[in-house]
Amino acid sequence: MEKRWIVKSNADPKVVKHLSEKLSIDPILAKLLYYRGITNFDEAKNFFRPNLSSLHDPFLLKSMDKAVNRIISAVKNNEKILIYGDYDVDGTTAVALLYSFLREFHSNVDFYIPDRYAEGYGISLKSIDFASENNFSVIISLDCGIKAVKQVGYARQKGIDFIVCDHHRPGEILPPAYAVIDPKQVDCPYPYKELSGCGLSFKIAQAISKKKKTPFSNLKKYLDLVVVSIAADIVPITGENRVLAYYGLEQINKNPRAGLESILFYSNVIRKNIPDEKTIFTREININDLVFLIGPRINAAGRIETGTSAVKLLVCDKMADTHDLSLNIDNHNTERRNLDVEITKQALKMIESDHKLKTSKATVLYNPNWHKGVIGIVASRLTESYYRPTIILTQSNGMITGSARSVKNFDIYDAINACSKHLEHFGGHKYAAGLSLKPEKLPEFNNAFENFVNENITDEMLIPEIEIDADIKLYDITSKFFKILIQFSPFGPGNSNPVFMTKSLTDRGSARIVGNNHLKLKVSHPDYPRKEFNAIAFQQGGFLPGLQQGKKIDITYHIEENTWNGNTSIQLNISNIRFTEKQ
Repeated sequence: MEKRWIVKSNADPKVVKHLSEKLSIDPILAKLLYYRGITNFDEAKNFFRPNLSSLHDPFLLKSMDKAVNRIISAVKNNEKILIYGDYDVDGTTAVALLYSFLREFHSNVDFYIPDRYAEGYGISLKSIDFASENNFSVIISLDCGIKAVKQVGYARQKGIDFIVCDHHRPGEILPPAYAVIDPKQVDCPYPYKELSGCGLSFKIAQAISKKKKTPFSNLKKYLDLVVVSIAADIVPITGENRVLAYYGLEQINKNPRAGLESILFYSNVIRKNIPDEKTIFTREININDLVFLIGPRINAAGRIETGTSAVKLLVCDKMADTHDLSLNIDNHNTERRNLDVEITKQALKMIESDHKLKTSKATVLYNPNWHKGVIGIVASRLTESYYRPTIILTQSNGMITGSARSVKNFDIYDAINACSKHLEHFGGHKYAAGLSLKPEKLPEFNNAFENFVNENITDEMLIPEIEIDADIKLYDITSKFFKILIQFSPFGPGNSNPVFMTKSLTDRGSARIVGNNHLKLKVSHPDYPRKEFNAIAFQQGGFLPGLQQGKKIDITYHIEENTWNGNTSIQLNISNIRFTEKQ
């Protein structure tokens, strides 16, 4: 697929020079700081040395004081509190966090995760009936509820106080809850708007601790759950999220909770030193491990069976209690992966065999037999393959339900909102959303959505873009340069792993195919051949013949460490290759 290479070029040279001199760093690194909004020494210090003291006061969140007072009152009067959350990673980690926190000083607390297939996304009427029948007087919803006007009204009729804590965009009408906490409310003064659902769960715990005058240090053990949610929910790793992610990763690497440690053991990045059961990591755990190892396994519980088992695993106090749960979840992940592969094949075949679908600016596919638990993953796969707004739909309980994914600079939430008259429910973010509709409304929705995309997306937006931070030479990559570069982590949205470009490179004769069409090579520049680096280019084996003919290449890449047979070296992880125009 054709990709546009765009080199950033709007850095202020005066600011870059100032940062380079004040911090004694390479101007290339100073430019990377500038692109992250850092323009002076103090901002750079806060970036490189995140501090928990910089977290915002949780009571800046609108209605936090009201919510905390109600929770403390419920604890004092021994009322039953129900923690309610979505079945995905963000929801289950949020529930595990607040449930574990409240359980430390209140025994009358329980949690509820809706069944993806019987109840669907968000607040269900069934859950409110459950709460009423079991005498729960307070429900705290996490990572959902901001649009549950009908359901919260129903709870209110039954005498249940609802505290909605969500990070999704509110609708025009807020639910009639006792308190609504959502930084995306237009009149919420909280300075950081991008917290995950679990991040907001942490802010509730932080607020209660502050009210009870208990040490903040008691909350550090929950940051491992927060960073898992930040990684899996793909929220920006900027501002407060960067601080939470930094210390969350530290918590996981030093003292992970039993449930996460067990998942990592089944992911083969932990080995146990029997008999003392001491945790030994095969390497340092990073954000990518949370995205690709932990996140899918937690998600698999809700996709294949029930998210309740994920929460049960995450609140385990002892490793001995985790094995059956984590093994079951690992098996669910294998089943989820197989379903994902098969349905993706079917979806790609549908597009390939239909000229209209193949040439459309949007993809909307429906198959009533597709597994509801993996359609979001399939939507992501198709977006990667065809790079256009994509909605994958299936049938569940007489309704059509679906997941949507988008491309850079196209707001899928706005697109779906424009077609909302055809829908029963929808919600989500700029690049990912969910929706449900009646079967008879599908043709009208499909037409409305495709018309909106056709009118609002440009041809340029349909070509994937590689945004390059800097055009550099291989001799710029020194050990000092790399040591500072890795301090830019943890990487993620808003703080992406820097992408570099280097032109006119040659292979030193070592190019070969490894694994599944991966290209392994050693690159250098003819003008300074003594500076060479090992490189890996995943799924790009097609360039091997040209390299063997001595053709020069331009590459875009990340710089990383690679450890093999006990030896660690700098490696270039190549994201894109093109043959140099002037050979």
